[in-house]
This record gives sequence, structure tokens and C-alpha cells, in this order.
Amino acid sequence: MELAAHKRLSASTGVAVVFAAPRSPWQRGTNENANKLLRQYLPKGTDLSTHSQSDLDAIADRRNTRPRKCLGFRTPAECVALTRGI
Repeated sequence: MELAAHKRLSASTGVAVVFAAPRSPWQRGTNENANKLLRQYLPKGTDLSTHSQSDLDAIADRRNTRPRKCLGFRTPAECVALTRGI
């Protein structure tokens, strides 16, 4: 029920809502990990209307530039740069 209005959310915000594929349990773990990391900045129950777009952009930037163990402790941008050099 928590995402029952996902079509309305997408239509009003222009943000795509993506669900884990059926019979693909590995996708849910990735999603849960992303949620856990996001909770470092926005605790559960946070009213997003109290944050400016600039605040949310800064959180997104910190999340997207964070080194990841699965990438050999490189950032996603560093990995993309490596593939462009090929």
C-alpha cells in the first residue's frame, strides 16, 4: 500500500518509480541497502517539505560520489571514467 499511488507520484513529479522485478530477490537487497544509506541523511518519517531542493541535491551528490566496496572503493564516476578510456 505504501506505493499504491506510484503512477500519480510519477505524473506529478516526473520521477520514475521502479520496482524490483518479480523472482529477482537480489534487486530488493540493493534497494534496501540504498534506503539504509539514505536514512543517514533523512531519518524515517522525515517531512521532506522542510528541506530545500538544494538540501536534497546535496544529499544526492554525497550519495552519488560515495566510494563503493563493490567498485573497488571507487566512485561510480571514477568507474565510468575508466570505461571511457577504453
